[in-house]
Amino acid sequence: MAKAVRLKVYAAQFGFHDSVVAARSQAAALAAWGTRQNLFAEGRAKVSDDPDAIAAALAHPEVPLRRAIGSKDPFSLEPGLPDVPNPPRRRTPALKVVETGPAPLSTPKAPPPDRSALTAAEKALTAINARRLDEEATLAERRAALDAEEAASRQRWLADRKAAEAALEKARRTYRAAGGEA
Repeated sequence: MAKAVRLKVYAAQFGFHDSVVAARSQAAALAAWGTRQNLFAEGRAKVSDDPDAIAAALAHPEVPLRRAIGSKDPFSLEPGLPDVPNPPRRRTPALKVVETGPAPLSTPKAPPPDRSALTAAEKALTAINARRLDEEATLAERRAALDAEEAASRQRWLADRKAAEAALEKARRTYRAAGGEA
């Protein structure tokens, strides 16, 4: 006498459908659904406790049954689309008649503020900036003149030193030639 195979009913969601299958093990359920991914480890599949799902799955062992998510339709091999309720009727808003009164009196615009103080401050700033630029130009000219004067002074010093060293050398040679020791 053959021993009856004990089946468990597993449930998962695929796309827009709830699916149940009666299988010996989780691996058999995954094979029936045609997936290699372990949906049980991911928490996307579980043992079903819905009595209607259990009854439908046990009637068709090892065959995945489906129904639209959230519907109360029975599980079947080819689930239909869920019944979509009619959208609520849109009421057209009642139009209100607004009485128009006389046009509001326009208030005279305030005169623009006095700009003379701002203009004077801008002119003062411009004058200060121009004066600074002139001072910088004068300082640059003075620096250039001082640099030229320093270069000329250095040239004079080098020429004078060279002449003095030549005279010193000549005097040493003359002194030594005369018998002196230096």
